Amino acid sequence: MPRKGSIQSKLAKILVGTASWSDPGFVERWYPKKMPAGERLDWYAQHFDMVEVNSTFYSVPEPRMVERWCAATPDDFTFDVKLHQLFSFHSTPAKLLPPELQRRAETDGRGNVKSTPDLQEALLKIFLRGTSILRDAGKLGVFLLQLSPAFSPRKHELGELEPLVDMLRDYKLAIEFRNRNWVVGDQLRSTTDFMQKHHAIFVNVDAPDSDHFMVMPSDIDEVTNSNVAYLRLHGRNAKGYITGKTVAARFDYDYGENEIAEVAERSRKLAREARELHVIFNNNNLDYAPRAALRLRKALGQIVKTPSETAELF
Repeated sequence: MPRKGSIQSKLAKILVGTASWSDPGFVERWYPKKMPAGERLDWYAQHFDMVEVNSTFYSVPEPRMVERWCAATPDDFTFDVKLHQLFSFHSTPAKLLPPELQRRAETDGRGNVKSTPDLQEALLKIFLRGTSILRDAGKLGVFLLQLSPAFSPRKHELGELEPLVDMLRDYKLAIEFRNRNWVVGDQLRSTTDFMQKHHAIFVNVDAPDSDHFMVMPSDIDEVTNSNVAYLRLHGRNAKGYITGKTVAARFDYDYGENEIAEVAERSRKLAREARELHVIFNNNNLDYAPRAALRLRKALGQIVKTPSETAELF
């Protein structure tokens, strides 16, 4: 169903949002002062058609909480949901699992879970209980698998992703590689062929200009599923991205007007190759992400004024 205000050429939709709606910088600088936490999502949804849920990387979403998300957003709002870190080859403390799985999970000396196919399957079943509420409401976009930089071609094979991909075959799955060796030289074609074969969505990025193995190149625009293309914007602060100890430090970058114009053009290009494009700003220091996302929506002709130009909103 076409969304109001976001139809592009060939009926493609460009949905713009941020990675989470409750970062401390958003609360401090973007939301109206003293706004109760329970009202923030409603406010956010007045400015954007979609959001990427980040909290699900650390914990399984509680059904009652997901019901509140649905109630706070319009019928045509979209939630992209980041998958739990157990699925993405990150070290996962047992305390981040649901209580019923903590008791059965085997751990190492540091208290991190030893991931097994059975544990992943059990976690996914619980994970899908909460997100099924979004799906039933028509508000579930894609699941985002944000892989660890440690998932590299030297130590791993793409086939290791197949069990999860298969379990989520009835959903839209986007995969973000965080090790650039998956897309360098001949490996790029192998990686995109794998994604196309499994109908997975390749996550394109805007990132710093760096050859560091953790920094993905920004000059790659791959659409591996004709239904959805994906673009995540991490900012262009190379030092912060590589050495930052916090999310705010890693993604501390404020996009300038010329850079927003570049992103708009890139977005239009990607949107011509898929029915829908999701553009997520992950430059989550201060209020940089929502401000940049609103400026992109304006550059794309989706809104006329941004909140910074509309003083009465504050």
